[in-house]
Amino acid sequence: MFTVPLDDHARLRPLEPWQAPEFLEHIDRARPLVDPWIPWASLTTDLASAASTLQRYADLASSDSGRIFGIWLDGVLVGGVMFTRFDASSGVCEIGCWLEEAGQGRGLVTRACRALIDWAFTERGMSRVEWWVAAGNTRSIASARRLGMSRDGVLRQRYPHRGVRHDSEVWSVLAQEWPPEEARSLAPGPLRMSEPEPAPEAEPMSESAPESKSEPTHEPEPEPASASGDQAEIDRLMDRFMASFTNTGGRRPDLEVIRELFVPEGQIVSNTGDVPVVMDLDAFVQPRQKMLTDGTLTEFSEWEVSRRTEIFGSVAHRFSEYRKSGVRDGARFEGRGHKTTQFLRTPAGWRMSSMAWEDEPARHPE
Repeated sequence: MFTVPLDDHARLRPLEPWQAPEFLEHIDRARPLVDPWIPWASLTTDLASAASTLQRYADLASSDSGRIFGIWLDGVLVGGVMFTRFDASSGVCEIGCWLEEAGQGRGLVTRACRALIDWAFTERGMSRVEWWVAAGNTRSIASARRLGMSRDGVLRQRYPHRGVRHDSEVWSVLAQEWPPEEARSLAPGPLRMSEPEPAPEAEPMSESAPESKSEPTHEPEPEPASASGDQAEIDRLMDRFMASFTNTGGRRPDLEVIRELFVPEGQIVSNTGDVPVVMDLDAFVQPRQKMLTDGTLTEFSEWEVSRRTEIFGSVAHRFSEYRKSGVRDGARFEGRGHKTTQFLRTPAGWRMSSMAWEDEPARHPE
């Protein structure tokens, strides 16, 4: 059996029917987190149903139409990734993922998904990898963005869950877009479906009916922490800033959180028009909170697609490229642009001190 290292303590390898007891124990631990999102989680309740879930994926693997892999952290199964659909003839596949709490915050799902996507494109010659997600599953949407995917659209009231119909978002990445620049240095080793497992390494001392399209099939972890604690804290600040605008899937935006992210004297500058518009926090937050809650701007989200952070002692700078999409006055739009953000280390931790952005012209999908 092959094994792909995800970091010094985590491994990715196939999940097979003989591992049903371990799989069931893991799903019992993960159930509170994954049951709303994983179709087979609510059905995997005993040894027989756990074995059935894994056997179904074994059957899919034998027909080259799906696969499932587990993520082990220090020898304990904590999550997994899967090809829920794999159609070599059309060149299109779909990936999904899940994770229990013990595996969160390490970037394991992101690295594992990159391994699957890389294999699909480089080894199998696939053209398109898809990611289907419930519109309200913001953590899964964040993972799609980290993988460099683009949102293709929303399928309204696509599937029922516990008596309520939910929207699905469809995200994808194409072969010619892979790998995104940021993924180049973060990807794990190549995935090989027939490699033997290497000798163990010494650890340091210090959805409805099974896999029906009643999705959602993703329960990723939060943004992975970087090697530097400072970098991780700055990443979290930017994640919270971007998430504060989101009002997709009925989520209420919370721009008041921006006051916690900035120093009180912080400034935000729009340099999109002919003349820069310099705003204090009140001038920035109040009109945008209104626009995102009064129906003017709906189904809106904004996310980083690339970033570069430089830290110099107690000051830092981040340059970001971002994308955004939403519906304004009834018309769907997509956009992109660039941000430059400055950070200061304060007694309360890192805070933003200033930000400037420039939008490229908005694009309206046909």
